[in-house]
Amino acid sequence: MRIDRSGLHDTVLAGVVAAASVAQFVLYGPARLQAEGLPAEGVRAPDPFGVLLVVLACAPVAVRRRWPLAALCAGLVPEALLDVAGYGTGVSALSGMVLLYSVASHRGLAVALGALLLAVTTYAVGAVAGPVRASGLNEHVVFAVVLVAVWGAGRSLRLRRAYLEELKDRAARLERAHAADTRAARAEERSRIARELHDVVAHHVSVMTVQAAAARRVLAADPDLAREALSAIEHTGRLAMTEMRNIVGVLRTDARAELGPQPGVRDLPSLVEQMREAGLPTSLRVEGEPVPLPAGVDLAAYRLVQEGLTNSLRHAGAGVRAVVTVRHDPGELDVEVRDDGNGGKSGDGRDGGGEVSLPSGHGLVGIRERVALYGGILSIGPLPGGGFEVRARFPLKDGL
Repeated sequence: MRIDRSGLHDTVLAGVVAAASVAQFVLYGPARLQAEGLPAEGVRAPDPFGVLLVVLACAPVAVRRRWPLAALCAGLVPEALLDVAGYGTGVSALSGMVLLYSVASHRGLAVALGALLLAVTTYAVGAVAGPVRASGLNEHVVFAVVLVAVWGAGRSLRLRRAYLEELKDRAARLERAHAADTRAARAEERSRIARELHDVVAHHVSVMTVQAAAARRVLAADPDLAREALSAIEHTGRLAMTEMRNIVGVLRTDARAELGPQPGVRDLPSLVEQMREAGLPTSLRVEGEPVPLPAGVDLAAYRLVQEGLTNSLRHAGAGVRAVVTVRHDPGELDVEVRDDGNGGKSGDGRDGGGEVSLPSGHGLVGIRERVALYGGILSIGPLPGGGFEVRARFPLKDGL
């Protein structure tokens, strides 16, 4: 069973306030006031009716947080009756201050101002209509200052509470925004890893497939040539595993990934040599003065050449030659892969629109994403008179 702790605390507080007020009411009668040299003219002696009014004035404290304004109104009625009956001013002022503080700390500014005005008015009515007269104006001023101070303390608590709530809400919004950014970064990282894995796996597996087919054809007639093809398959497989280990290593959380540098334009000669060994006669042309390239553009250019040569190897047919051209122009890098195949005619796996039909869906689509990421322009399609071209132009900033 769940206990309302705030209600329990308020009930205890109401009992404490009532006990203190009743003790003050009983102990400070006319005789005690005269003995201490205080004005006692018109003060009525304590009696059961007065005690009842004091208790009734303190009882609403028990519901001060649930219904603060109603509790204040209910407490001011017996307090005013005490003053009008002549039991002395301020005998139940403690409960009234507690209730005024509760309204100021739990309600809006308009309601809080109304509660302050109501408390001041009730005190003024009791002071004017009751038989007990204050010793001077200073007593009324002091009481009014105390009321305003209690009201201000309640407002300060409410503003502080609102400020803390705003800080919590802002922290929650920042946490949600951070979580959204994290999810977006993870999605982008998954997409990047998917592109890298496709480029690595598609290229090396395609080369291995071609080499395995060549080895099978010459296995009986020329075992030495078949042995060379199998050695090339082994070498290509090791390269694929190394690159995959470097890419997937970043996903491990229990060990530091041993990452090597990403491939780039500097690695194109070895890529071209690999394609030659796989059976695709390939040549590399470099035009212009090479300049240092941004890492992202460098990798994108390498992957574009890798994807273009892989597609030529898989789809262009036998007897096809490929040419890779890298042009270093001022403010631009131009990368081109051409073959002299049938240029997208039926049977080569490339449709007439120049797209490559890849089961994984990541082939040239991934290349398009890479080129677009760095503001490049990509053109893919058949060439007039036969052949196929994959070409990208990357803008270079700040002279790079």
